[in-house]
Amino acid sequence: MKVTDRALQVWRIRRALRWVRPGDHVLDVGCSDGALFRVAGARIASGVGVDLLESADWRGGAHAVRRTGTFPAAIPAGETFDAITMLAVVEHVEEPELKEWAHECVRLLRPGGRVIITVPSPAVDTILHVAMRLRLLDGMETHQHHGFDPSRVPELFGAAGLRLEASKRFQLGFNNLFVLTLP
Repeated sequence: MKVTDRALQVWRIRRALRWVRPGDHVLDVGCSDGALFRVAGARIASGVGVDLLESADWRGGAHAVRRTGTFPAAIPAGETFDAITMLAVVEHVEEPELKEWAHECVRLLRPGGRVIITVPSPAVDTILHVAMRLRLLDGMETHQHHGFDPSRVPELFGAAGLRLEASKRFQLGFNNLFVLTLP
């Protein structure tokens, strides 16, 4: 991961962590190397990271564990969370599967828990491809983006029973943050 990729990732993480309450038990879907847990530090009580791909460089810290596998299959029955983060993940998931994810979030969240999602604008794909050609970014898995419309997030997750608490644009308007709460 290039310095620019890492800087954008940390920006996303910090924006999302504003919505994680101190002492939360957090599930990070698409956790990669555990960056969210490193940045969160002692702010969270514990965490579970899930990623489809193996990671030889997991550095999530002593308070977080990593599980390789698919969401939600990698989460044992009965485990619940105060917050679920999906940062730069949902644009890789086709809509029928994303609807299932929304229902699984409801099942996995404790009452009052939050789902915190960041998703780039579809226009970002063009910018990423140019930045990759200029070797400014690695642009992880941009080939998997399928033109997901970020405005669909509140509807898809709302249909599962989550209430939209906040919706904001950041990173010069090229990224979107959604915070959804389980009443």
